[in-house]
Amino acid sequence: MTRFDGSVDFSTLQDEGDLAPVRSGHRIVANSRSVIQQYWAMAFRWRKPLLATVIGFILAGIIVTFLMTPQYTASSLIEIAREGNRIAPVQGVEREATDQDLEFYQTQYGLLQSNELAESVVDELKLADNAAFFDMFGVRPQGRNADGVLDPAKREARRKQAGEALLKRISINPVRLSRLVNVSFTSPDRVLSAKIVNAWVKRFIRTTLERRYEATSYARSFLESRLGQLRTRVEESERQLVDFASRERLINIPAADGAKGAGGGERSILAENLAALNAELTQAEADRIRQGSRLDSARNGAVPEALQNTAIAGLRQRRAELAAEYQKMMVQFEPQYPAAQALKSQIDKLDESISREQSRVSESIRNNYRDSSVREAELGRNVDRLKNELLDQRRRTIQYNIYQREADTNRQLYDALLQRYKEIGVASGVGVNNISVVDEADVPTRPSSPRLLLNLILSIIAGLGAGALLVFILEQTADAFDDPAQVGEELHIPLLGVTPKVPENATNEAILDRKSSLTEAYLSVETNLRFSTNHGLPRSLSVTSSRPAEGKSTTALAVATLLARAGKRVLLVDGDMRKPSLHVRLGLVNTAGLSDYLVGARPLGELLHKVDRFGLTAMPSGPQPPNAAELLVSDRFGEVVAELCEQFDHVVIDSPPIMGLADALLIGSRVEGVLFAIQAHGISRRMATVALQRLRNAHVRVFGGVLVRFETKRSHLGYGYDYGYGYGREGDLAEDAKA
Repeated sequence: MTRFDGSVDFSTLQDEGDLAPVRSGHRIVANSRSVIQQYWAMAFRWRKPLLATVIGFILAGIIVTFLMTPQYTASSLIEIAREGNRIAPVQGVEREATDQDLEFYQTQYGLLQSNELAESVVDELKLADNAAFFDMFGVRPQGRNADGVLDPAKREARRKQAGEALLKRISINPVRLSRLVNVSFTSPDRVLSAKIVNAWVKRFIRTTLERRYEATSYARSFLESRLGQLRTRVEESERQLVDFASRERLINIPAADGAKGAGGGERSILAENLAALNAELTQAEADRIRQGSRLDSARNGAVPEALQNTAIAGLRQRRAELAAEYQKMMVQFEPQYPAAQALKSQIDKLDESISREQSRVSESIRNNYRDSSVREAELGRNVDRLKNELLDQRRRTIQYNIYQREADTNRQLYDALLQRYKEIGVASGVGVNNISVVDEADVPTRPSSPRLLLNLILSIIAGLGAGALLVFILEQTADAFDDPAQVGEELHIPLLGVTPKVPENATNEAILDRKSSLTEAYLSVETNLRFSTNHGLPRSLSVTSSRPAEGKSTTALAVATLLARAGKRVLLVDGDMRKPSLHVRLGLVNTAGLSDYLVGARPLGELLHKVDRFGLTAMPSGPQPPNAAELLVSDRFGEVVAELCEQFDHVVIDSPPIMGLADALLIGSRVEGVLFAIQAHGISRRMATVALQRLRNAHVRVFGGVLVRFETKRSHLGYGYDYGYGYGREGDLAEDAKA
């Protein structure tokens, strides 16, 4: 798990599967760090060319900055609304944002950089006839003669030239997340910059208004023509409607309470009459049914009118009184009694009167029933007639309705266009432009360029880029050993040690000083040599290099000295019979040496010299023979090496260089192996590879390589090859050498 500080708690990881991501992450970090170290080492190794390149670019930037003509930038801030504020419509003051805003603003930015706008500014400021304007921007105007006068006939071409010059220097910068746009212009003339920006903005606003007015004028003209056409169509359709109604005698009246008839908003007289007669017919049918019911009642003797008739009621009351009186009389008298007969006669007359009145009421009911039936029949005939007439009228009204709908449609179109025409007229009269100036351009007081600090930063960046490219090229073309790791990568031999660079005249003192960095470095070489054979330190070895003066003699002397300090009997032989140097460093005379023994001139004992200063025995090379290779190829050289190995614990031979000579190959074949000295920062890797290949072809064993004269300042590699142990000996030795 991961702790809060970002470290990893490995105690919670149970198996290798849990540890795999962590190890992978560590490898990635290590690889990244290794790559960074390699790049840093590369930059440090070539720091002088890199610094020289950066400094050169900085100086060039400073010089160019002071040689540049000051440029002045004037800026104006404008606001571009999505659409002009609406005053006349009732939809609101400002229009809501839509997804087309981006397209709209990009269009506006494009219009701000149009050729037409630039040329209109040229015309407004009369720049096409201003020769100083063209000279200011380094443009050769069209039509200029030898005297510098501008030809009026070429004014249109100069107008385009001036517009192109303005467009190259105008800058349109929208302010992010706003409707503001910054319009700026840069020129050597501060006053001209302000004039051009202000003219540019005002001309853009004027052009926008003109474009809007032209669009409104076109719309008004189009609507006027359409209104004229629709007006004519409305008149024709209404005239056609009226003519058809007159010809077909279709008389309509306005519909009551908004009711719609066949004619749309009107109803015909026939329909009105039919409706009225139909209502009367319904009423007549009800009256006839009511009269029929009364008639049936009268036939059954139950006439309501008779019961309600006052005369009949009076007669019946009188009869009832007489009948009651008659019944009383019948109790006492006989029907023939005169008084009784008189009463009977009166009752009979009353019955006749009642019967007469009832007959009159029944006749009245029959008359009413007959009248209602006749009226119902008459109304029914009239309704049928009106129905037939209305059906016929409706058949003729189909075409009338077609004309009516055409007239209504034309009227609606005409009204809609007329309303739109009025809205456009109002909007064009009270609309507000959607572009406004927030800040006008002022005359700049300080130049906008050149800017020394910015140019220095750009120069440094460019210098670093060029320096990085130069370092890459130098690294690819460099053929020296600047990295100790290159010894194993390029030569495929073990690296036994790396020795620091010491002044040439102070190497002996550094070797004799047990605390010097050189001694410490060769002590590492000696330690690694102990593992080069199965019996430890080799009994015999030679030290060689690819070319002369590469540090092999110093290496041979240092290795022999360190072996002697270990209590070993060590013999140091100068095997370079062509250009010997050890006798000088050891303070010996080279009157007799190895060459004398090989030719049999002197015995071996006379050629060995004890060097107490270094604690070893030395054999000089002796006089230079005519052909050293012939001496080395003889059996006598192998015999002397074997004899010396019996007398001494270790025999170290300073061999000649490999390239161009066979001496080093012959010596190497007679010893156990060769120690290969490689000069850091000097020897070509290709030459060292060829030299080693010669040793391998001769079947000479190579114990390893020693990278000599290594400078940590020239190769900051992070490998720890820094020999500053704090003893202060190298500084003293260098000062003594200089003295």
